[in-house]
Amino acid sequence: MSARVSVAPQPVSGLAIALLSGFTFGLAGPFAASLLATGWSAPAVALGRLAGTALLLVVPLLVVLGRGWRPRAGHLWAIAVYGMIPLAGAQVCYFGAVERLSVGVALLIEYTAPVLLLGWTWARSGARPRPLTILGAALAIAGLVLVLDVGRGAVVDLVGVAWGLAAAVCLAAYFQLSAASGRGTDGPPALVLIAGGTLVGSAVVAAVGLLGLLPLRAATAPIDLGGWTAPWWVGVALVAAVSTAFAYLSGIAAVGRLGSRLASFVGLSEVLFAVLAAWWLVAQRPTGTQVAGGALVVVAIALIRWAEPEPVSLSA
Repeated sequence: MSARVSVAPQPVSGLAIALLSGFTFGLAGPFAASLLATGWSAPAVALGRLAGTALLLVVPLLVVLGRGWRPRAGHLWAIAVYGMIPLAGAQVCYFGAVERLSVGVALLIEYTAPVLLLGWTWARSGARPRPLTILGAALAIAGLVLVLDVGRGAVVDLVGVAWGLAAAVCLAAYFQLSAASGRGTDGPPALVLIAGGTLVGSAVVAAVGLLGLLPLRAATAPIDLGGWTAPWWVGVALVAAVSTAFAYLSGIAAVGRLGSRLASFVGLSEVLFAVLAAWWLVAQRPTGTQVAGGALVVVAIALIRWAEPEPVSLSA
C-alpha cells in the first residue's frame, strides 16, 4: 500500500516570505554600519548578532522543549554544523575577505552561492539545468556586478578571493541545510536549529576572537540611524532580532516552500534591499548603475521561477 506524499513547493507564499526574509537580511548592513562607525570591529558585530539572537530565542526554545520535543539521532550534529558553517562560518569568512578586498568584490564573490548550488545539483544528479535557469543565473550575477558597483576601486587579492569563495560555500550550505528543516523532514525544527546554531556560532566567533585571528572590539558610543541617535545596544538588538532571528526563521520557511535552489536566487534580493536600506538609514544613495542592476536581478528571478519544474508528488 502506497501513500502519496506531496512535496510540491508553495510558490506564492514562499516568494512573499523569501522577499520578506531578504528585506530583513538586507537591513543588517545599515544596522551593522551604525555600530562600525562608532568603533566596533566587524567580528564583534557578528558576535553581538549571534549572541543576541541566542538570548532572544532562549524562552521560545524552552517552550518547545517544555512541549515534549526531544532531539533525535543526528539533530545535535545538524545544529552544530549549522552553527559552524552557515552562521559563524559565513560571517567569519566574509569578514576575512573584507580585510583584503573591497566590500563590493567580497560580497559579489559570496553571492556566487546560487551558481555553486546549480553546479552541485548538476554534478550530483546529472540533470542539466534548463537553458532559462542558466540564463537567469548569468543575469543574476551580471545584475549583482552592477548593483554592487564593483568597478569602483576594486582591489583583488588571492587570499581575499579564497576567503570570499569560502563564504560562498557557507552561504550555499545555508540554503541546503535549511531545506530539511523548512520542509519539516528529519531535521530539527527551525526554531531549535536557529537557537542552537546561534549558540554554537557565538562560541566559534568568540574563539576566533580570543585566538587573535580576527579582532573583537566594541564601543558604547551612541549610534546614528537615519538621523535618529540611539544607544549602542539598540543597534545590537535590531541586528539580532530583525536581521538574524526573524530573517533566518523566515528564510528557512521560504526554502521549505520554494526549494533551496530557487530560494537562493530570490535571496539575492537581500542585496537590493541592502542598497535601499543604506540609502534610507545611512544616506548612501544608489546610482543609476545600481538601479539597472536591480532590474536585471528581478528579471533573473522571474526567469528562474518560470524555468523551475512543475510540482511533483512522490510515493512513500
